[in-house]
Amino acid sequence: MSMTDPVADMLTRIRNACTAGHRRVDIPRSKLKSELARILTENHFIADFKVLEDGGRGVLRLYLKYHDERPVIRELRRVSSPGLRRYVKSREIPRVRNGLGMAIVSTPKGLMSDRDARAANLGGELLAVVW
Repeated sequence: MSMTDPVADMLTRIRNACTAGHRRVDIPRSKLKSELARILTENHFIADFKVLEDGGRGVLRLYLKYHDERPVIRELRRVSSPGLRRYVKSREIPRVRNGLGMAIVSTPKGLMSDRDARAANLGGELLAVVW
């Protein structure tokens, strides 16, 4: 099975695991997905992540975060897709849920949260929003 949109696959796996109340979810590893996991961890949407070796590319294991038995991640949406890329200038990066949520932007200096990208005055591809 060829994967046309690995990021969308990752977001879907996280969404499904949250809905099912799982404590963790395993995702095939890539550099981009590891960066996504790092940003989600830094912004307290997931508890932690680890890279496990499986002899191949490796597996990314995300530890999900719950608050009062409800997943911290309420919504996780892909914005830009391989078929329809969404690019934004730093001034156009959306405020997600009045700053409670976060947009993830792929800038020339790597993946950043909306806040970091605005601070660095960098635009880029709007990958996903989460709250």
